[in-house]
Amino acid sequence: MALNIHVPIGRHSDLEDMRTAAMIKHELWPLDEIDTKKEKFPCCLVWTPLPVVSWLAPFIGHVGICREDGVILDFSGSNLVNVDDFSFGSVARYLQLDRQECCFPPNLSGHTCKPGYKHSEFGTAHTWDEALQSSVRTFEHKTYNLFTCNCHSFVANCLNRLCCGGTMDWNMINVAGLVLFKGQWVNKMSVVRSFLPFGLVLSLGVTLAGWPFIIGLLSFSVLIVGWFLLGTYCFRSLLEC
Repeated sequence: MALNIHVPIGRHSDLEDMRTAAMIKHELWPLDEIDTKKEKFPCCLVWTPLPVVSWLAPFIGHVGICREDGVILDFSGSNLVNVDDFSFGSVARYLQLDRQECCFPPNLSGHTCKPGYKHSEFGTAHTWDEALQSSVRTFEHKTYNLFTCNCHSFVANCLNRLCCGGTMDWNMINVAGLVLFKGQWVNKMSVVRSFLPFGLVLSLGVTLAGWPFIIGLLSFSVLIVGWFLLGTYCFRSLLEC
């Protein structure tokens, strides 16, 4: 007497999903070497000075994040995320991130990060590039504003989607700090390009106006930093993006 065993379609599908998830769970493609001449920075944060703004405050700049193939993505205008065309000049500083410190859950129970449920609600991905592409789709419908929704907001969104470093607390301030304090310069000319305009403006201002110019410059920097600190940590609704 033959026995017919029927496997429910839904259960069979679940088993296939589990097998697929097991296959891709810890598969990370090897990255190419960083190529500064070709502007390829696999899985890196990249930074370049901004015209005029960086001349007055050299710690302020434009940031982007790179795909696994080294192509730069940056939010530089309303409904615009550039691909392989870094705005405001070539990369001056970069920092490569470790994909092993990110969370790519194959399913709800596959999180390697602490904020698992929160991460799932925000939006997860199976690969680095998939996470970045999700953020690109989101910011292609965002209005750019230097003070409330800018390139740092985009990078923070990408890092939160990756749960980079096991945290989803990325924002404008710690993204900027990460690049400024841990990033490395591309070459000596990138240092000159970043600080020479500021030095010239400072020298000219002191020559023409003296100490009042220095006080004004410091006040400008304090106001800028104060705005982002207050908006990020005290009045989060101001910088919601």
